[in-house]
Amino acid sequence: MSTDQSGCGAPAGGVSITKDAAGKEAIVEGRVLRDGVPVGSGYARLLGSGDEFVAEVPLGEDGGFRFFAAPGEWTLRVLAPGGVRAEYTVSADIGQVTKVEVAV
Repeated sequence: MSTDQSGCGAPAGGVSITKDAAGKEAIVEGRVLRDGVPVGSGYARLLGSGDEFVAEVPLGEDGGFRFFAAPGEWTLRVLAPGGVRAEYTVSADIGQVTKVEVAV
């Protein structure tokens, strides 16, 4: 995984999941697609209540992203070249992987 996108220190696509992590974590993950093709340039942000910034990861080459979140409601914001901005409300629960496919 590459970490060289505009100085962001997070690994592209987010941190990898270990074999048993999903049982102990609340995970929000997905892919960003444009016309069915992965968007490998841009960022996914996780925002709390009132648009409070919580975390950001660069998109992976496959358009993928992953966050380990606290249980609850979150806003997922995707930013990509060309002024692309998409937002989704997602729920995270311990032991569950919330999957989101973002079409831009």
